[in-house]
Amino acid sequence: MEYYPNLILDALKHVVHPGKGTDIVSLGMVEDDIRIEGKRISFSLLFDRANDPMVGSLKKACVQAIKTYVDEAAEIEGNIYVKIKPKQKPVEQKSLPHVKNVVAVASGKGGVGKSTVTSNLAVALAKAGYSVGLLDADIFGPSVPIMFQTEDARPVLEKIDGKDRILPVEKYGVKMLSIGYFVNPDDALIWRGAMATNAIRQLINDGNWGELDYLLIDLPPGTSDIHLTIVQTISITGAVIVSTPQNVALADAVKGVSMFQSKNIQVPVLGLVENMAWFTPAELPDNKYYIFGKDGGSRLANKMGIPLLGQIPLVQSIREGGDAGEPAALNESSMTGLAFADLAQKVVERVELRNKTMPETKVVEMKK
Repeated sequence: MEYYPNLILDALKHVVHPGKGTDIVSLGMVEDDIRIEGKRISFSLLFDRANDPMVGSLKKACVQAIKTYVDEAAEIEGNIYVKIKPKQKPVEQKSLPHVKNVVAVASGKGGVGKSTVTSNLAVALAKAGYSVGLLDADIFGPSVPIMFQTEDARPVLEKIDGKDRILPVEKYGVKMLSIGYFVNPDDALIWRGAMATNAIRQLINDGNWGELDYLLIDLPPGTSDIHLTIVQTISITGAVIVSTPQNVALADAVKGVSMFQSKNIQVPVLGLVENMAWFTPAELPDNKYYIFGKDGGSRLANKMGIPLLGQIPLVQSIREGGDAGEPAALNESSMTGLAFADLAQKVVERVELRNKTMPETKVVEMKK
């Protein structure tokens, strides 16, 4: 009599798992390694654990089924092996599933106007018709509430699917969350790193962001636990680096680019923004004074092989708008409004190109 694999499987369908009431073939317990050599038959049974109490009885039942439904002379005793099923990784639930693109805005050092650029970029994107969110991740120096004159706002909780969600503050078409909305603005935050990172996770995961085309994240200056927490929590579409033209700022900007491009993080760098590229006094709108140096950002961008997304001038109206809670990007016809509108368009183009040519960024795995 000639044996063949399907004959063996048909016989094993008569073996029912006592605890589950279903045959072992339907349960996927028969490994795809049936071997037939003359009358010798061998195969493996898959169990969740090595000390499963059903191992012995099921092996005996398999021997009996082969002898009964295949051939009494089949050599099966001692040829049934036990394997442990590989543990399946739980399916990862994507954080912020309704957010299309997450853009981190970073700087190598403080004082280069990163938050100003982020806030105005958010407004410019919103004015261009995109749905925009802004997460102020600078836990120890939150400035978004001031930039939008929303210091007195207090986000409310709303119950969604049985879970408390934080409703972002909204102004100028931008949805915002910041630790600044939850603490006294005159109090200094004296938190250990774990407290700060937990706060960031809560703002990300518990915020009711809704459908967004872009979520901008205003990162703290430098590189820190906050940066690592964010790349370990959500998939970052790309990073924008902000710097001023002088060498000391550019040197730190290199570190910011290197962090995102490092082997363990691998977040695409969309490009560099040169802030305070030149000074233009209000009474001399056609004059440019390069008080921090000229074209340092463009030289660095060329050196590192990343695009220069924009050059933002240093003008008094940007500072006044930030202090008054009216970002300069609101005035689309002004010099600064045009600069931020152009920056927003460049960011959109870079994100679209990145999404067409590169796979989704992976969330960085936690290292013990």
